[in-house]
Amino acid sequence: MALLLFAGSMIIGMTGFMVVEGFNVNEAFYMTAITFSTVGFQEVHPLSAGGRIFTGIYIILNLGIFAYVISVFSTFLVEGELKKAFRNFIIGRDVKKMKDHVIICGFGRNGIKAAEVLFREGKDFVVIEREQDVVNSQAANEKYQFVRGDATQDETLSDAGIDRAHTIITALPKDADNVFITLTASQINPGIKIIARASEAPSEKKLYRAGATHVVMPDTLGGAHMAQLITKPYVIEFLDVLNGLGDGDLHLDEFSCNDLKSEIRGMSLKEMDIRGKTGASVIAVKKADKTFVFNPGPSMVINDGDIAILLGKLEDISAFKKMFLD
Repeated sequence: MALLLFAGSMIIGMTGFMVVEGFNVNEAFYMTAITFSTVGFQEVHPLSAGGRIFTGIYIILNLGIFAYVISVFSTFLVEGELKKAFRNFIIGRDVKKMKDHVIICGFGRNGIKAAEVLFREGKDFVVIEREQDVVNSQAANEKYQFVRGDATQDETLSDAGIDRAHTIITALPKDADNVFITLTASQINPGIKIIARASEAPSEKKLYRAGATHVVMPDTLGGAHMAQLITKPYVIEFLDVLNGLGDGDLHLDEFSCNDLKSEIRGMSLKEMDIRGKTGASVIAVKKADKTFVFNPGPSMVINDGDIAILLGKLEDISAFKKMFLD
């Protein structure tokens, strides 16, 4: 707006001086510039009566415009708005390059936690947030990439790369918005994995019908978690350790047959000797038919379509990845 007002004022001034006083383009530009900026250098030629009237009116009209333009540019330079604008440009460019990334819709309590975990695990993700104050406060740490806008709008989802994304987490407070995003995302990208938040039980079925892969009800999970801290306190404590919420150094990870090095594929767990070589243990295998095998025996082979669940310390899992995975 400031640039448009400045350009419009310059055009009006130059046109006026050329028409009223008969100045050429260079003379009209000079007179317009010194008048607009209120500098007041010597006139190119003595002004006629009509020229003085035009100049007086032009000065009065431009007092507010000049003050507004200066204030806007001062804000950009002094208050860091220019840096923010440049950062938004960089983020927009980086998001366009993303592929198989995660989109988080909403940066409330659930969105913040999801971002923390994804960032810790080194996953590429982008956050869609409508409130500018939230974006500014979180973008200051320059850890996360934000797209500011309404996640229920197709344009915003497109800016976040919905057509190239692997997963979308919709964690908005209103179930209706989450249903709408789920429906839109499944239509734009039929292969995308959708993890949706629900507050009310009836919304769970609606989200699944809309195309959600998983539906999470934080209130229900929270209540069950608190009850199990009474009935099964040590089980919950162990699970918290695995989730990185408690004190401990145990972690869970997963790998598929395609992740293994080619020379290892087809070997049994006994032949691979994962525990002996790395210290990590395979505690479960999800077979291609979606069934789980817990505590698999030494003869178990990780076949195509199988997913193995690995338990161990962080250094054990790192050693496993270096030794066994491509």
